[in-house]
Amino acid sequence: MTENAQQQPPAPHTELPTQYAPADVEGPLYERWVERGYFEADEKSDKPPYTIVIPPPNVTGSLHLGHAFEHTLIDALTRRKRMQGYETLWQPGMDHAGIATQNVVERELGKEGKSRHDLGREAFVERVWQWKGESGGQISGQMRRLGDGVAWSRERFTMDEGLSQAVQTIFKRLYDDELIYRAERIINWCPRCLTAISDIEVEYQDDEGELVSIRYGEGDDSIVVATTRAETMLGDTAVAVHPEDERYRHLVGREIELPLTGRRIPVVADEHVDPEFGTGAVKVTPAHDPNDFEIGQRHDLPAVTIMDEHAVITAHGPFQGLDRLEARSAIVAALRAEGRIVAEKRPYVHSVGHCSRCKTTIEPRLSMQWWVKVGPLAKAAGDAVRDGRVKIHPQEMEKRYFDWVDNLHDWCISRQLWWGHRIPVWYGPNGEVVCVGPDDEAPTGEGWHQDTDVLDTWFSSGLWPFSTLGWPEQTESLAKFYPNSVLVTGYDILFFWVARMMMFGLYAMDGTPPFHTIALHGMVRDQFGKKMSKSFGNAVNPLDWMDKYGSDALRFTLARGANPGVDVPIGEDWVQGSRNFANKIWNATRFALMNGATIEGELPDASRMSATDRWILSRLNSVVAEVDALYEDFQFAKLSDALFHFAWDEVFDWYVELSKTTFQAGGEPAEVSKRVLGEVLDVTLRLLHPVVPFVTETLWTTLTGGESIVIAEWPEDRGFRDEAAEREIGSLQSVITEVRRFRADQGLQPGQRVPARLNLDGTALAPHEAAIRQLLRLQPEGDAFTATATLPVAGAEVALDLSGTIDVAAERKRLAKDLAAAEKEKAQATAKLGNEAFLAKAPDNVVEKIRGRLAKADEDIARIQAQLDRLPAA
Repeated sequence: MTENAQQQPPAPHTELPTQYAPADVEGPLYERWVERGYFEADEKSDKPPYTIVIPPPNVTGSLHLGHAFEHTLIDALTRRKRMQGYETLWQPGMDHAGIATQNVVERELGKEGKSRHDLGREAFVERVWQWKGESGGQISGQMRRLGDGVAWSRERFTMDEGLSQAVQTIFKRLYDDELIYRAERIINWCPRCLTAISDIEVEYQDDEGELVSIRYGEGDDSIVVATTRAETMLGDTAVAVHPEDERYRHLVGREIELPLTGRRIPVVADEHVDPEFGTGAVKVTPAHDPNDFEIGQRHDLPAVTIMDEHAVITAHGPFQGLDRLEARSAIVAALRAEGRIVAEKRPYVHSVGHCSRCKTTIEPRLSMQWWVKVGPLAKAAGDAVRDGRVKIHPQEMEKRYFDWVDNLHDWCISRQLWWGHRIPVWYGPNGEVVCVGPDDEAPTGEGWHQDTDVLDTWFSSGLWPFSTLGWPEQTESLAKFYPNSVLVTGYDILFFWVARMMMFGLYAMDGTPPFHTIALHGMVRDQFGKKMSKSFGNAVNPLDWMDKYGSDALRFTLARGANPGVDVPIGEDWVQGSRNFANKIWNATRFALMNGATIEGELPDASRMSATDRWILSRLNSVVAEVDALYEDFQFAKLSDALFHFAWDEVFDWYVELSKTTFQAGGEPAEVSKRVLGEVLDVTLRLLHPVVPFVTETLWTTLTGGESIVIAEWPEDRGFRDEAAEREIGSLQSVITEVRRFRADQGLQPGQRVPARLNLDGTALAPHEAAIRQLLRLQPEGDAFTATATLPVAGAEVALDLSGTIDVAAERKRLAKDLAAAEKEKAQATAKLGNEAFLAKAPDNVVEKIRGRLAKADEDIARIQAQLDRLPAA
């Protein structure tokens, strides 16, 4: 932390407003935290380090629910560790997002009637920097709204000077180690973005297309192939069959006519061909299909490129100049006219790759590109997890990781863009190729020029855990905060980003992995489990929910759904419920302050405490231990649920309510309970703080007068347990719950007072009689008391006089109607379960559901009959 963090805060409030207004509290609180330097990290500190890097959002992006979810989890982890005394760094920053950012700026230019080519490369890049300064990075302000405790003074950008030096350094090292090379291979090409994209940036979906079977050759020398991309036949240079397929053995080594082209192409035998699929023969287009490219390499086939970068046909002939889809229809029509079409199937649903950025159909294309030789890097990344240096959580995600890194193909890292890290390679007039490091002078003179491509955005993002700390310089920050403690990210970018960081971190940092643990979370979905999308009409702007319910409410809702590696459903009703929880915390703390709750002085000895006091302190310590264990296991949903039920059910609904009679009675027991209540609220607020930081800050500083809960100590389990008190209060809760249920069953209003006799002999409940009567609205029995109902529960006996409080005849009539309905339900379920024919045909889940209905009917009959038996005589 900075020196500002040591300044004394203004005097705390002495009381709380009647209502909690998040909009009035959250903004000023966050700015105060930042001004005091609470989120900054000191590399010179002797505290143990705890480091998490932000998965860098795109500079073009704005906060969506996925960001809010992930940031909530990271913020909870770092806030807790800061309170535990760690030198905590949550490293912020943004990604330059090559394709996305270039597209945004090109659209802006389009509104002016210009293209990037009108500006030229240098001016266009300047225009992008101008856009970044004016419009980019709006997500930073939105992160503040959410309460992200990041070290803002350390914010980085993947195109800033230091990170650009890191990119150039590692490119040069990889190139010198022959782990980067240039080669002509099949790549995924986007005709809209006009660049290569990696395999993991291709999204596959089922599209309706066509499957056309075409006859190549004539007579006995003919062969039928099927294709969904008829236009690519113009680039066919062979037909392939399986070596053991007897149907085509006589054609192997011979040439057949390729329709519409006037060319003849060979029939080759290749084990890649599946003789059971289709006709057992495939057309081979080495320049436009990755599998065909491999066949072409094995058989030394020429690769004929028949499309340009816009997916327009370039092959000479009648189809030249047509878009690929236009050419497809025209070629099929021409083949049909020649009698070459054997079969056509429309629609034919098949998996088609699309650009993840613009959704354009990808075109496989032969192209000269730069590649990373991933073999040794991927092996190191796999070994680091296998030997335990890096843990993946949840563990079942390891298989997905190994499936990826163990089968990783060489990575195409060049992109045909202007925005990004330009490849640091120069070409000379006589074929020279020079890779330039950050300390090298670039070649100059006539005929020298730099490669025009830029690097894949994921190349620079892969350096994020160490480049943000100053690498390649051996900085104090790098020594202090590398490796990172944990990476929190979605399972959906396990391959995009995590594997890249593992490969580069191990390579650049001499075998030290970039983090100790990879904690993977799921995707945020709507309350019905559907993916959120603008096209589905179910997308949510988290800022709207924060405006309406407060940031704490959104954070708590997201954390409460965060089971490791599992998708998270969320709906507005759930956020509203979390807002109610924040209000409950506020109101309960306000009541406690009004009744003198305090943290002053030491806790009284247990011998001076009531059983209620000892019970809540025993439960408090158990919850501290439980929450600590769940944090270490990244079980955010379970720890949030544990805190919710402890705070709402045990502290607010039970302890606070049970304490009211103590406060009213006064004396030493009241003073002891005030100190216990202050202790419980102090610890509970600190436990809740990492997930709901704003409301807990306001309440904690008011309760304690402390500077800030952000820098308060994290609670520790002090080992206090009192099983006897827990049993005693458990019995008390059973009595109150059972009588409340009986009152509700009898139709009594919650505030309606009823005469009652309590027999607490032989139990430990005698000291609680006043609390029982107050919570249950039970008045003294009086001279005319007549017990019309007696409830034995937890060893005690509660006798009630309901005469004059309910219409017994009407209540009997209502219960009789309910009993008849339950008996009818039981009869129907019994009949179905006794029908052997039905049981033989019905699915297991249907039968199980009927068994559940029968069990429920039995429970209802027993409950209603008991209510009837308790009613007084009419």
